[in-house]
Amino acid sequence: MPTVRVTRRAHFCSAHRIYRDDWSQEENREVFGDCSNPNWHGHNYILDVTVEGPVDPETGYVADLKVIKQVVKERVVDDVDHRNLNLEVPWLEGTIVSTENFAVAIWERIGGSLPSTVRLHRVFLQETPNNSVEYLGPEGD
Repeated sequence: MPTVRVTRRAHFCSAHRIYRDDWSQEENREVFGDCSNPNWHGHNYILDVTVEGPVDPETGYVADLKVIKQVVKERVVDDVDHRNLNLEVPWLEGTIVSTENFAVAIWERIGGSLPSTVRLHRVFLQETPNNSVEYLGPEGD
């Protein structure tokens, strides 16, 4: 049976600030630039979650995309949409909320919640039209 990858896309809007509490505002500004703005800033994110597995001969599906959509919604989007990532998302607490760290945290949130017939292959997180991150999980490191 062939292994096929399928991707589900989600959209959400969130605010955040990239900074370190143990650095001065000047140090944060020097390293993180405008992203360290103490008044926050926001993005319209695009999240692609790709799973892989065998094609079910009965359905022709690798996974029911409605199920993948629901997992992504319940485990990620419901928590982060129109929220401040630094202040309102417990599973990001204590994290420098860069796009890189955010993508890893999303992987950790959804990896164990997917149907047993699929494996999480990729989390792709686009922060702006020009900036995105792809995480292939700990095995892809």
